[in-house]
Amino acid sequence: MNLVRSELLKIRTTSTWWLLGIGAFLATALAFAVNAWLAHQVLSGHAEDFGVSGEQASAAGQAANLYTSGQYLGLLFVMLIGILMVTNEFFHQTATTTFLTTPRRTSVILSKLGAASLLGFGFWLATTVIDLAAGAIFLSADGHGAQLGEWTVHRALLLNLLAYAIWTILGVGIGTLIPNQLGAVITAAVLYLVGTQVVQLLFFLLSNWLDSQAVVKWQVVWPAVASQVMISGSSTELTPDWWVGALVLVGYALVSGVFGVLITRRRDIS
Repeated sequence: MNLVRSELLKIRTTSTWWLLGIGAFLATALAFAVNAWLAHQVLSGHAEDFGVSGEQASAAGQAANLYTSGQYLGLLFVMLIGILMVTNEFFHQTATTTFLTTPRRTSVILSKLGAASLLGFGFWLATTVIDLAAGAIFLSADGHGAQLGEWTVHRALLLNLLAYAIWTILGVGIGTLIPNQLGAVITAAVLYLVGTQVVQLLFFLLSNWLDSQAVVKWQVVWPAVASQVMISGSSTELTPDWWVGALVLVGYALVSGVFGVLITRRRDIS
């Protein structure tokens, strides 16, 4: 716990956390506005016009979408926090001091994972409180009730929390693989934002070439897509069940964590 507190102190004494916090707030506000407009249209009887069907067309399904607004960019921000937890040591040349003070490198990495997860939880909690307050007001004013007692909503919130925790772990893993701060941040951001679109396009083209919509479901192997599938909590013709996305994400987290520990134990930090 002392190591975790020291890691939290390191990140708290920089401007990183509140800059990313402002970004998460703006992303949440923008996403909520879009989701609120979509919910109004869907619940007003225009679901088919937007390709929304099944559970997602219900008031509970739209409420779950509203209450998790901003998670797409929010996950990017918590991943960056995990990356900075590690790369800051190399950027500020404090890695040698850190590992001399705590020779057990595994303990250092685990403390960074713990601290990053706590910050990820903080981001999830803050954005979720905003979404819940604004969403409950909007849904009640639109005549559908807050839907806070629905399992669909509870499931979406819990899976969203799991996604935030996993992406912080992925961030720490990427930071250990790419110790250069600028390189790690740019690589992660490009893969998350641009790579996701490229992967989705490739699977769409492949499904057309093979004349099989089932191929599109395999895009869940990409972590950003897996988190979207998991949080949605339902399956469609183009997406698998939510638990498939959860398994993919957990797998990435385990591999990232294990490789992060192994690489750090073997890296020359002199």
